[in-house]
Parts: sequence; C-alpha cells; structure tokens
Amino acid sequence: MDIQQVAARHAVEAVVIGASAGGVHALLALLSGLPEHFSLPIIAVLHLPQERDSRLADVFQQRLGMSVREAADKETIAPSTLYFAGSGYHLSIEADRTFSLSCEEPVNYSRPSIDVLMESAADAYGAGLAGVLLTGANFDGAAGLARIKQRGGLTAVQDPAEAQVATMPQAAIRKLKPNLILTLDRIRQLLIQLDHNHANT
Repeated sequence: MDIQQVAARHAVEAVVIGASAGGVHALLALLSGLPEHFSLPIIAVLHLPQERDSRLADVFQQRLGMSVREAADKETIAPSTLYFAGSGYHLSIEADRTFSLSCEEPVNYSRPSIDVLMESAADAYGAGLAGVLLTGANFDGAAGLARIKQRGGLTAVQDPAEAQVATMPQAAIRKLKPNLILTLDRIRQLLIQLDHNHANT
C-alpha cells in the first residue's frame, strides 16, 4: 500500500517521533525538508544524557522554518510547532492536549522515554495520532508505537537498512508490524501528505 492510500485512512491531528543513537542527524534530515506552512504539531523525544541541558530546540530552530521549543509543563500543544522533551524529565500528553513533565523512574533506561510520550499521546489523540520511530540502540518506543496502533493511529518506522543504528526500528517491527516501513525521504512525504489532508478537512 502506498503512502497516499495509508495517509487517506488517517485524519491525523499530531505527530510524535522517537529516536536515540543517530537521532539528531536523522531528525534534521527528516524535518528540514518540510514546507514552512506545515501545520501539524510534532512532539519529539531524543535520548540525551540526563546531566546535560538540551540544546535541541536551539539547534533545530536555526535550521527549520517552523517554530521550535522545549515542551513546558501544562503548556497547550499548538499547531505549526516542533516540541522537544527536555533532559531528565518524562514528557506526557494529557487528555486536554497539554504537556505534563514528571521525574518518575527511567523507562528502558531512558528519561525522557519514547514509550511514555507515545503511550500518553495515543490515549490523548486516539486515531488522530501518527507515531514515527527512527534510529536507536535500545527497545524504547516499540511499546509506545504498539499502543498508537492499538488505538487506531498511524505507525511508521524508519527502514532498518537506512538507520544508523537498526536496533530500535527492528524491535518495533517485531512487536507490532507497523503500517509503514520507510526511508527518511518517504517518511517526510508521508508527513507532508498527512498535513495536506489535515488542512483540507
């Protein structure tokens, strides 16, 4: 099934993306080609050392046309914005589409955890969510992506053959059989198509 057919089956309201080892390069390659008028909110977790402040928002803001910021506790999710989870805190999405930060124990040795973000986003958005899992060296994100699929959302995984570290996408493919397994270029096409469909609903 091609991207257009899959995208047509999902009325997406938000996108969540997870990545670990190699993730900064992969996410820059993925998002730098998005149009400036891209309207869907994107929420991303990239694994970072807990003792180091994240500069991801600054780095990406210099390279992207859309607004980029670190997600703040109780902040309402806005369109046309890329949000990053900060270092040392789990990032969740509440039912009212606001962010929640917590210091609970690491999940899959990670805080922020991709699973925590994706599972909470799946509960908040249901079928209106797209989840994307990129390169990484552990199993974080597989359970979260499975929850998204269970709730009727769209799931896409970076092709392990292209990923800098294939462990994370391979774990997700084994666990849930995602809707799509794509290269970064094709994932970008998918996001653009989902945004186009959203703008025309």
